[in-house]
Amino acid sequence: MLKQLLLLLLLVGTVIPVFSQMAFSEELSEEEGLYLRKLEEEITIDGQLDETAWFTGRPADGFWENFPSDTSRCDWKTEIYMTFDETNFYIGAKCYAPGKDYVVPSLRRDYRAGGSDNITFLLDPFRDRTNAFVFGMNPFGVMREALISNGGNNGGDWLGEWDNKWRGASAIFDDYWSCEIAIPFSTIRFPEGQTDWYFNSYRFDTQSNTRSTWQPIPQNQMIMSLAYMGNMHWEEAPKAGKKSISLIPYLSGAVQTDYEEGLPTESTFGVGGDAKIAVTSGLNLDLTVNPDFSQVEVDRQVINLSRFEVFFPERRQFFLENSDLFGTFGDDQVNPFFSRRIGVSQDTSTGGAISNPIYYGARLSGKLDNNWRVGLMNMQTASDDQNGLPSYNYTVTALQRKMFSRSNLGFLFVNKQTFADLAGDTLNNAYNRVAGLDYNLASADNKWNGKFYFHHSFSPTQGNNPFSHGARVDYRERRYAFGMEQRYVGEEYDAEVGFVPRKNYWQINPRGELFFYPEKGSINRHGPRFRSRFLWTPEEGSTDRLMFLSWDISFTNTSRLSFDLVNEYVYLLEDFDPTNTDATPLPGTMGYTYNRFSMEYNSDSRKTFSYRVEPTVGQFFNGYRYGLRTNITWRYQPLGQISLTTNYSYIDLPDPYASASLFLIGPRIDLTFSKSIFLTTFLQYNSQVDNFNVNARLQWRFAPVSDFFLVYTDNYNSLDWLVKNRSIVAKVTYWLNT
Repeated sequence: MLKQLLLLLLLVGTVIPVFSQMAFSEELSEEEGLYLRKLEEEITIDGQLDETAWFTGRPADGFWENFPSDTSRCDWKTEIYMTFDETNFYIGAKCYAPGKDYVVPSLRRDYRAGGSDNITFLLDPFRDRTNAFVFGMNPFGVMREALISNGGNNGGDWLGEWDNKWRGASAIFDDYWSCEIAIPFSTIRFPEGQTDWYFNSYRFDTQSNTRSTWQPIPQNQMIMSLAYMGNMHWEEAPKAGKKSISLIPYLSGAVQTDYEEGLPTESTFGVGGDAKIAVTSGLNLDLTVNPDFSQVEVDRQVINLSRFEVFFPERRQFFLENSDLFGTFGDDQVNPFFSRRIGVSQDTSTGGAISNPIYYGARLSGKLDNNWRVGLMNMQTASDDQNGLPSYNYTVTALQRKMFSRSNLGFLFVNKQTFADLAGDTLNNAYNRVAGLDYNLASADNKWNGKFYFHHSFSPTQGNNPFSHGARVDYRERRYAFGMEQRYVGEEYDAEVGFVPRKNYWQINPRGELFFYPEKGSINRHGPRFRSRFLWTPEEGSTDRLMFLSWDISFTNTSRLSFDLVNEYVYLLEDFDPTNTDATPLPGTMGYTYNRFSMEYNSDSRKTFSYRVEPTVGQFFNGYRYGLRTNITWRYQPLGQISLTTNYSYIDLPDPYASASLFLIGPRIDLTFSKSIFLTTFLQYNSQVDNFNVNARLQWRFAPVSDFFLVYTDNYNSLDWLVKNRSIVAKVTYWLNT
C-alpha cells in the first residue's frame, strides 16, 4: 500500500506543478462586460421590456456563433439587459430571428435545450468558473432552472432536477421574441459585499439553425462550459436581506397491493416536509423529516449484458443542491459516496428501486467564501426487516479548497453506522467508513482537465488493500484531444455508501480524437476517435481489453452519424450467463476475444418527427450478437410529444449455452395541458427480467414550487401477465416563505 501511495503522490507532484505554470490567469481575455444599475421604477414581468429601467446599464450583446461555425459573430442578434432592486435580480433578453416559426416541444418546465428555441443564463456569483446557477426561457414563456457543477465539462454536470422560486414571461413580436425574469436573491447563493460576478448566456435558434454564446466558446467544448465566462458588474453589491426560511410541508396518501406475496391491500398516510434556511448568503441548511419521494420519475429500465451493477442517477430533490460537493469524488466506477444508497434499495426481482424509509436528514452546504466550500450531511434511516437491513445513520463531511484558477482540492469522510445489536448477523457491518482526498485539475482555458484521488475504507472486517486511487489527465485543442486514465481498486476496498461495481484490479485507459472542419458542404465536423481499456488483476494478470475505433460525423442540419469498430477480450473469473436470464452459464477461468461493428444515426431534432437508430452486429463471447436500438419521437407542438424507445438483442451462443432474444420497449407519452398541468405516462416492457411496468404521473403546479401529484404504478409478470404489485399515490406539497 505504501509503495502505491508514494507512486501516486509522485505522479501528482510531477504533473500538478507543470500545469500550474501554464496559463492559470485569473482573468480571461474579456470585453468590458455588462453593467447593472439599481431600479428607480417598478418592472412588470410580462416579457415585453417596455420599462426604461432595462436600458440604464450596459447590455450583453454581440453574441458569438458556436454552431455551425465558431469563428465569427452571430448574424442574428441577442441582447441581454439586467437590473435589480432590494429583493430581486432581473434579466431581460431580446432574441432576433428570421420568423415566428419557433420550435417548442411542450409546455413542460425544465425542457431540454437541443432541438428547440430558447435562451439560457448562467450565473457564477463566486467567480470560480466551477459552479453556476442556470435559468432559461423559451418563446412560449416556459421556464427551466438547473445547477452546473465541476465546470460544466460533460452532461453529468447538469442537474436539471433542481427546483426553486422565481418568475418569468415571454412575448413574441414580428422579428424577435423577448423574455423577462425576476429571481429573488433568496433563491441563489452569492458572496455579500461583492460587486463583480461572472456571467454567460447561450441561445438556440432553430430557424437560422444557429447556436450562439455571449462569450465565445470553441465548438469542441461543451456549450455550458464555465471556463468561458464574462464580467458582470453591479452598481452596488446586492444584499441578501433577512435570513430567509422556506418551509415545504407535504401530505400524501397511498393504496398499494402486493399480489406476488398475497398480501392484503394496504392504505398509508404520510406527513412530513422540508425546510431551507439561508444561514449566510452562500451557505444553506436543508432539513427533512419523514421525506417522501413517491413523485420522483421512475428509472428507465435497461438490458444489462455485463457482469456488473448498472448506475441510475439521483433524482430526489433533497439531495441535489451542491450534490457535486458530496458525490463527485473518485470517478464513475469508484465513487465513495452515492446518495441513492440512502433510502433506496435494489429490487432484485424487477431491477427497480424499493424504498427504505428515511426518518430525518440535515444538510449544511455551500460557500464559506470565494475559495472554500463545505458540506455536512446526516441522515437516519429506518430498519428494513424484509430485506434484513438494520437502522443506519449516515454522516458525510466534505471540504473543498479552490486552487489556482479553476482547480480544487477536496476531502471527504463518509460514515455509515448502526447501533443495533448485530449478533449473529453475517450480512451487515456495524459500521463502514471511507476517507478520501481528491485533486481536480481544470486550467483557465479548459484545455487541461484531470483528477487525482486516493480513498481508504474502514470496517470491522477490513482485509487486504482496503483503498483505491486513480489519475486522469485530458487535453483538448480545436483540432485534437488526447487523454489517459489510471485506476486501482483494492481487494477489500469496501465503500458501502458508494458505487463500486468491481474490485481488485488495475486499469489504464488511453484515448484520443481528431477534429476536421470542412469549409463547404453538409458536414459541419468529422474525425476519428480512439478509446481503449486495459484491465488486469494481481492473481490472473490481463482480464479485460477493449479497443474502440470510431468515426464521428456532425452535419450542419444538426443530425449526427458515427461508425464504431470494437475489439474486446474478457477473461471470466467465474461462470457467467451473458444473457442474465439464469440460463446455462459460460465456464469461468477462460478468455474470450470477439469483435463487433455498430453505427448510430441521430436525425435533425428540430423536425416534428425525429429518430435515432443504432444497429449492432458481431461476435459475443463464444457466439454472436445482433442488436438494434431505436428512439422515435413525434412532437405535437406545444402540447407535448410521444416517444418510443426500443432495444433488441439476439444472443446466439452454441449449445449447451443459452441463446436468447431480449426486448426492451418503452413508450413515453408526455402531455402538457398548460404550463402548470403535466401528464407523463411511461410503459416499459423488459423481457430480461420478465417485467412490464406502467407508471403514470399527473402533476399540477398550483402555486410557485407547490405541486399536487397523482402517481399510478403497475408491475406485471410478462410471462403470464399476472399483476405483481400495484399502487396509486396522491401527494401535495406547498412552499411557504417566512
